[in-house]
Amino acid sequence: MPSKDIKMNDSLNLQNNLSLSNRSKAFDWRNYIVYIAFLGVIIYFSITLHDDGFLTTSNLLNIARQTAMISIMGVAMTFVISTGEIDLSVGSITALASLTAALALQAGLGLFGGIAAGLGTGLVIGIINGLLITKVAIPSFLVTLGMMGIVRGLAMWITDTAPVPIVHSTFNFLFGSGDIGSIPMLLIWTLIITVIGHIVLKKTAFGRQTLATGGNEMAAKFTGVKTAKIKFLVFAGSGLMAGFAGMLYAGRMHAGRYTFGEGDELSVIAAVILGGTSLFGGVGTVIGTVIGSLMIGTINNGLIIMGLDVSQQMIVKGLIIILAVAFGRKTLKK
Repeated sequence: MPSKDIKMNDSLNLQNNLSLSNRSKAFDWRNYIVYIAFLGVIIYFSITLHDDGFLTTSNLLNIARQTAMISIMGVAMTFVISTGEIDLSVGSITALASLTAALALQAGLGLFGGIAAGLGTGLVIGIINGLLITKVAIPSFLVTLGMMGIVRGLAMWITDTAPVPIVHSTFNFLFGSGDIGSIPMLLIWTLIITVIGHIVLKKTAFGRQTLATGGNEMAAKFTGVKTAKIKFLVFAGSGLMAGFAGMLYAGRMHAGRYTFGEGDELSVIAAVILGGTSLFGGVGTVIGTVIGSLMIGTINNGLIIMGLDVSQQMIVKGLIIILAVAFGRKTLKK
């Protein structure tokens, strides 16, 4: 009998140790590095820039406004990168979408005409990207790199590089310059898109299939996932959200411009990777992406208040991208 009791106790101890081991494996501080880093950035600037108004409500809301477009494009880019692909055309799409929306409003097509033009521009380009990647089997890097130049050129050509003013007050209010109470519409749109993106990625079959496609495409195919369809849809969604971001740029600036979105593709990718999405696919987090976007925006804002010029800000942004990719590789190896 004692030997049975000893064996039973040993078995229970082994089960407890395994349970503790599993729980310790489940909690990995590296998964929360962006949140820790973001908190550290806030604390640092709060101390060093306390007398310069960094923590004022107006400045914090300004950061939310400045990062809204990056955050919204980042939500869609999270799906793209989660499949193991990349979209370099998003910045150029914002410029063209801002102009098509402005031209539609200028032509008297009204609010819904402007919205349809902006979103439609992004969706069409996203669909073309998706078809070239899934049907013609051209790598996404090359397709979207080429599309980045084509779309930026179109944005310059259709208006001969001239801005197109938007005087439609409702459009400007809804998509950029309006506030509900003290809350900017840009922040409201960011929250709405973030919640939708998080639910779709984490709670739906489409989200699981997106992660499966990036994690192991061949295995996903064997389990019945239509990986080509998933990739097509995420690129269409990326184009759509870039078009939406273009409308937000236009509404905030009361004009469409071919210069909108220049360099945004790098900021978006940095936010996604910094937020915890693996550059190699299979792992994605929408909330992490938005936190990554806010962190980059906060750093830029703090550097501006400190008096650093644009060139120095570019150096810091480049370092952030390198560190983000480095953390992504380290997490993948673990």
